[in-house]
Amino acid sequence: MSDNEPIRLAMWSGPRNISTAMMRAWGNRADTFVCDEPLYAHYLNQTGRAHPGADEVIAAGETNLATVIDWLSGPVPGGQKIFYQKHMAQHLLPGMDRSWVRQLTNCFLIRQPREVLASFIQHVPDAVLSDTGFVQQAELFNAVRDWTGEIPPVLDARDVLNDPLGVLSRLCERLGIAFTDRMLTWPPGLRDTDGVWAKYWYKEVETTTSFQPYRPKERVVPDGLRDVLSECERCYQRLYEHRIQA
Repeated sequence: MSDNEPIRLAMWSGPRNISTAMMRAWGNRADTFVCDEPLYAHYLNQTGRAHPGADEVIAAGETNLATVIDWLSGPVPGGQKIFYQKHMAQHLLPGMDRSWVRQLTNCFLIRQPREVLASFIQHVPDAVLSDTGFVQQAELFNAVRDWTGEIPPVLDARDVLNDPLGVLSRLCERLGIAFTDRMLTWPPGLRDTDGVWAKYWYKEVETTTSFQPYRPKERVVPDGLRDVLSECERCYQRLYEHRIQA
């Protein structure tokens, strides 16, 4: 990759991960423009899922998929070197053409499924497998591997929280990007680049100024989601074995 070639960095996560804190880390770099879940409005408009503030998200966002894709694969806003795209894997709907993803540098952010589900159902009580993003992450991971002939970078949330310096510096090394310690701390508060859904989902990260150390919690997943949890864990393990370790 040449020094003058922009990097469109897509970080594919699922819900209730450290994806917003990761966006803060990249957004605090001087050479990076960040965008927050650019496919969310299209996803909600197509699925009708009852997420908090869904009507606001649809009204404020771009629901035309082609328009969003053109923007994501086009020039980096602000003339920056890096275009960091915070994506939710579940926004990749069945039948959606994913060929445009080839134009991006794709990375994956995963979190232990029991932790994800226990947190997510507090916001979306009728959660189903496709809401979790795990299956879509596994599918896209396989596709990217096949396209590139390489294992794409995978980050596990717990590893990042336990050693943000070690993991993020390794990630930057993999990407051919200079690491900066600006990625380790950032000012508190919301950002103009945050989605309108921030007031519903970002309460915890709004007050943080760094990655918070991992703290295990008792996570209870209802029996009715046992099969969902099992499939999520299968997909999670597929990516976990390739995670970056400091």
